[in-house]
Amino acid sequence: MSYVKLFDRLSAHGQEHLIKYWPEINDNEREQLAGEIGKLDLAEVNEIFRRANETSQVISEKLDDDLKPIPQTHYESVPGLSNEKIEEYESIGLREISHGKVGVLLLAGGQATRLGFRHPKGMYDVGLPSRKTLFQIQAERIVRVQQMAAEKFGKEGKVTWYIMTSEHTKGPTAEFFKSNSYFGLNEDDVVYFDQGRLPCFDFDGKIILDEKFHLSSAPDGNGGLYRALKTQGVLEDITRRGVEHLHAHSVDNILIKVADPVFIGYCKAKDADCAAKVVQKSSPSEAVGVVCRVNGHYKVVEYSELTDEAAERRNPDGRLTFSAGNICNHYFSSAFLTKICNYETKLKLHVAKKKIPYIDSNGVLQKPTEPNGIKMEKFIFDVFEFAENFICLEVARDMEFSALKNADSAKKDCPSTAREDLLRLHRKYIREAGGVVGDIIDVEISPLLSYGGENLSDLVKDEDFTITPFHLRSINEAGTNGVNSGH
Repeated sequence: MSYVKLFDRLSAHGQEHLIKYWPEINDNEREQLAGEIGKLDLAEVNEIFRRANETSQVISEKLDDDLKPIPQTHYESVPGLSNEKIEEYESIGLREISHGKVGVLLLAGGQATRLGFRHPKGMYDVGLPSRKTLFQIQAERIVRVQQMAAEKFGKEGKVTWYIMTSEHTKGPTAEFFKSNSYFGLNEDDVVYFDQGRLPCFDFDGKIILDEKFHLSSAPDGNGGLYRALKTQGVLEDITRRGVEHLHAHSVDNILIKVADPVFIGYCKAKDADCAAKVVQKSSPSEAVGVVCRVNGHYKVVEYSELTDEAAERRNPDGRLTFSAGNICNHYFSSAFLTKICNYETKLKLHVAKKKIPYIDSNGVLQKPTEPNGIKMEKFIFDVFEFAENFICLEVARDMEFSALKNADSAKKDCPSTAREDLLRLHRKYIREAGGVVGDIIDVEISPLLSYGGENLSDLVKDEDFTITPFHLRSINEAGTNGVNSGH
């Protein structure tokens, strides 16, 4: 595209500054810049900036009377359910899996920069006896739950794994899966698609250049899922495969029950179009958003947006009124996703004021010490308010949630805590199956052997585990009797 055409196109939308340095850059750089500009719908970009500024209101300005907890009619707690009810939901979920009606949406676009790891976070190894990565653990849980469905219903349906990557993680992720033979999954059932990006703006709505020939941009948040599903053909793939239930979650929860049949079965039984797994907040000040109702709509209210009074409010039984902690663990019906993706441009935009490197008027790269612009993103949970039948399922934190976000120096949500949380859960499984294991013994159970504590009694009953570390594996995985040390 010529300079004149670029200038005319940009000036019509007040963004002509993007080619200010055209005379100073070479042909390859001009081609790159023109290509980046050509991919933008400038009218939409300006509208995004306008909407972002309009909708960036803090919910704490609302009256507390507008804030309500999830009604009990839309809320169940797994720890409070009878074994019969849990088995009922699990059976429904396994039946849907056996018919190939379940898919997983994995949010895996992040790089593990806070961990000092220059690879996709899913490739991270927290130091388990098996040395398995997050990707491998989750893949093997899918393999096992498919087996469970086949064992119960005599029909082996496939769980389709849709993995949302980013421009930086797609290649390494695909290569990692290929080099590991997809961890036992069928290659055709692993589908990659890319998270989108949005330009960074200064406070006046001008797109920032971080090089003379490069636009500053940032990932559009996990809520960018919806646009990506539509623009990259994933919705069509979901329809073609006959997938009706999608379990969406982030890659960094080492305890995630991938394609959880209890969750799927609960949502199917209640005819939900959208749902969230939640955990009880540990304290009023815990830095986790809560699922609640605002002005009659289901939403996630960030911890910083709750007033102190709302955060500390308690029910007569002493439980926090707003206790449903959001853990990025959601259910969507395929019909709901199709509906949402058709008007995702209207979803709320969240604004963060940031220190964004920029090219100054003299063509010199500056790294500001104070916020000089905004990055915008969408959140996956902002679709809750559009659901016709939204429900919540509370789960036990020690069984289903341990995030990996920080380096060990943080001593929270880090490799050490993730590893210990998983090993602690596996010790619990062994004790419930009749085995004996001390708190200092590191025993890991392969997901290929047990998805959630099942299938262990014959192996561990009356066994005293004294070797550490220890890796309990399936016969097929181990090639022996299924009981093996980690070395």
